[in-house]
Amino acid sequence: MKRYIIAAGLLAFTLTGCHEGFLTVVPETSLSSATFFKTEADFQQAVNAAYVPLRTIYNDRTWKLAEMHSDNTHYARNRLFGAVDNTQNLADFCIPVSNGLTTNDNVLQQYRQDFVIISRTNEILTRIDDVEFNAAAKANIKGQALFLRAFAYFELVRYFNKAPLHLEPVTTREGAAKPLSNAQELYAQIEADLKAAIPLLPNKSEQQPGRATSGAASMLLADVYMFQKRWGDAEPLLRSIVTSGQYQLMDDYDRAFSETNSNKNNAESIFEVQYMEGSAGLNGNLIYQFIPAPITADELAPITGTSNPQSISGENNNIPTPDIIEAYEPGDKRKDISIGYVTLSQSLRENKVYPYIKKFARKHAVHGNTGQNFPVYRYSEALLFLAESLNEQGNGSEALPYLNEVRKRAGLDPVSTTNTAELREIIFKERRVELAFENKRWFDLVRTGRVREFIEPFGQRVKADPVKYYYPDPATTPPSNAFTVLDDYYPLPAVEADLSPHF
Repeated sequence: MKRYIIAAGLLAFTLTGCHEGFLTVVPETSLSSATFFKTEADFQQAVNAAYVPLRTIYNDRTWKLAEMHSDNTHYARNRLFGAVDNTQNLADFCIPVSNGLTTNDNVLQQYRQDFVIISRTNEILTRIDDVEFNAAAKANIKGQALFLRAFAYFELVRYFNKAPLHLEPVTTREGAAKPLSNAQELYAQIEADLKAAIPLLPNKSEQQPGRATSGAASMLLADVYMFQKRWGDAEPLLRSIVTSGQYQLMDDYDRAFSETNSNKNNAESIFEVQYMEGSAGLNGNLIYQFIPAPITADELAPITGTSNPQSISGENNNIPTPDIIEAYEPGDKRKDISIGYVTLSQSLRENKVYPYIKKFARKHAVHGNTGQNFPVYRYSEALLFLAESLNEQGNGSEALPYLNEVRKRAGLDPVSTTNTAELREIIFKERRVELAFENKRWFDLVRTGRVREFIEPFGQRVKADPVKYYYPDPATTPPSNAFTVLDDYYPLPAVEADLSPHF
């Protein structure tokens, strides 16, 4: 099946070409939006462009803001290199904050990429009804645009709890300076977009792989409801996914994740961000940001399998903490699939053995160029969400089969308790290990109101034994203000305050 080329531009959309089996981007020329949106192909090109920022978000930002900013992973300090404050401050919970604003660049770039998606989808949604073309194709494109806009606003509300609400294209600088909408207003719009998107989108078996589906929109809306503790609203959406026949757990947990050139959008995948190994600029490089350093070419080669391994110096990030390693139950098959170990001969630590995120270390051809997709929603999460929503409504006995289906694949014994409080804790822990390193942990801590419960003692452990948490020696310690900024939401980016009087 051909997949169209995704263009990259805000108001300038590129001409279309085709690659077999992937949504790609090849910019060739630009047109104004006033002259561009005339045909089905134009709108197809435009919605392709709206997917593009997801690659940057998931390769470069989300793991820093939603995984390393938790107790699951930490920052591997290398004092020979020097600190990279924008990243280390996230891991150490000490990003600079003043008057509700921060200069942290990771926060700024995440905010901007979400608004790129919003800008591109607003162009589509304000114009598409005025152009006549095939009704089914129009519905599909419109559904994808609604899904992506809702996705971006859900990211913003989970990170910041407020944001400007733009539903039309911004044509002037003054128009961009819109008052901040609160969480309730943002959630209302997200819900409206997704309720409109679900009936417009095809199911997975009928949709072009890599694009949003009715199942993906249902899962996103269920996530929105779960974040708001609207258990009864989430339940029917999750049941619709489970009974749809479109998804199933892969037999082997390792096969739930794509290889760099195969196993993409598999039976367990509800929605994943698409990457392509090669020279077209569509690749990722997650393992190269995750692998502990300094690492020699010989030490790296068995992990990446490339023909041209190269040494990596500096500081790398998202290193599994002792806490997440200890969170796996004895006999859990997911542990060895998710976490590997490497010995770094050049490390300044006496114990030169480091864990790394093995589940995303897929063999590929060329150094620094990977093609595995990133899983945003997997079927296992739908099962765990359904179990959680049922348990929170007092239906623990109904929740057990969905929880135990996930545990069975992991090689674990079934859970039998139907006590709401006990089952709540079991599901919470199950999500941690099943979805480890998939950028869920921070949001789970926020939505359950448990940030301080977990991060305060985590910070105390890091400061008491920095070497255990990958600092090179007792003389190299976290900064004095480490673990002092424990807010549920990030401050808004300070640079954007220069553009708006409402920040």
